[in-house]
Amino acid sequence: MTTDPASTAADGFNPTIHAPNRLKICAALYAAGSGGQVEFATVQDKLQISASVLSKQVSTLVGEGYVHQNRATRDHRQRVWLSLTKEGRAAYEAHVAALRAIVEG
Repeated sequence: MTTDPASTAADGFNPTIHAPNRLKICAALYAAGSGGQVEFATVQDKLQISASVLSKQVSTLVGEGYVHQNRATRDHRQRVWLSLTKEGRAAYEAHVAALRAIVEG
């Protein structure tokens, strides 16, 4: 009996992460490593999107428990640092594996 790659891929496919900007956000945060944080402005520059678009997408990921926001004052300014949660890392890894299974299937 052979396994259908599309059905196997569907197991890890995550529609929340799949939206292009959210996928890029997760990829940027994943690259920071486990426990790594990336400043909001750095993610914004990397993705070349407005602060409001990034904020909306981050809010969706925070709402799912995939991203954690840490607010801190630095250089007399309020800064926001983003990181993937443990659940976010697992969901991102599963989604990437699902995409690979679809593409390579």
